[in-house]
Amino acid sequence: MTGKTVLITGASAGIGKATASELAARGARVALLCRDAAKAEAARGEIRARTPSARVDVVPLDLRSLASVRACAAAVLGAYPRVDVLVNNAGVFPPTLRLTADGFEEQIGVNHLGHFLLTNLLVERLAASAPARVVTVTSMMHAGGKIDFQSFRAPAKYNAFAAYRQSKLANLLFANELARRLAGRGVTSNSLHPGGVATEIARDSGWLMRIAMRVVGTSAEKGARTSVYLASAPELERTTGKYFVALREKQPDPAALDESLAKRLWDESAKLVGLP
Repeated sequence: MTGKTVLITGASAGIGKATASELAARGARVALLCRDAAKAEAARGEIRARTPSARVDVVPLDLRSLASVRACAAAVLGAYPRVDVLVNNAGVFPPTLRLTADGFEEQIGVNHLGHFLLTNLLVERLAASAPARVVTVTSMMHAGGKIDFQSFRAPAKYNAFAAYRQSKLANLLFANELARRLAGRGVTSNSLHPGGVATEIARDSGWLMRIAMRVVGTSAEKGARTSVYLASAPELERTTGKYFVALREKQPDPAALDESLAKRLWDESAKLVGLP
């Protein structure tokens, strides 16, 4: 990874931080795209303590705000002549209904729409840096998910698990559609399930879920292995439009392979975030 520039959203903790630490140790210049500046600086300090020669930057990004996403993309384009890898890692799982600054249900707004906009704003820089990669962290919980476009702004009722499944299905549909749209441009797009990882995503959930995740969840370092693999493995340079679990390609739920749904999601998402 020496000489390559990697951007990772939500890299101040959990899987994102572990992914950043490993890729920095392998020689990449890593940018932590994070909402909490203090936590991001602490993460940068930890990464550099592990790898003193690491090149690690912090770029502000709040996926709850499309204005922040646009500002982040502008900062990235101004600072990095090339972008070799974008890891769409950040995610939220609020137990009660919350809205983003732009009025979207928070899980679809952060987990999908924010990353959708960020990727599209950076896609030309990725293509100019080819061979390049987009890695999207989804979840096995995409299975059973349904895309309800009405719920993006005004869910009739809120169910945290249903909203999470929807956002993770959206991640997969987006990653697969991106792969199709970038075919022949030297940019791959793959997605992954990191496994059950004890991260901060459930920090706002009830105490029982938090305890359960700590007990049964694997470490962030183990959870990051597939992200690192998709970002760096030479044998995957031309692999695109695939879904991975535990370093192996897997077949996702059939809904994730629905090309007509993926195209509709792309078009609707573009309208919602203000893209042509």
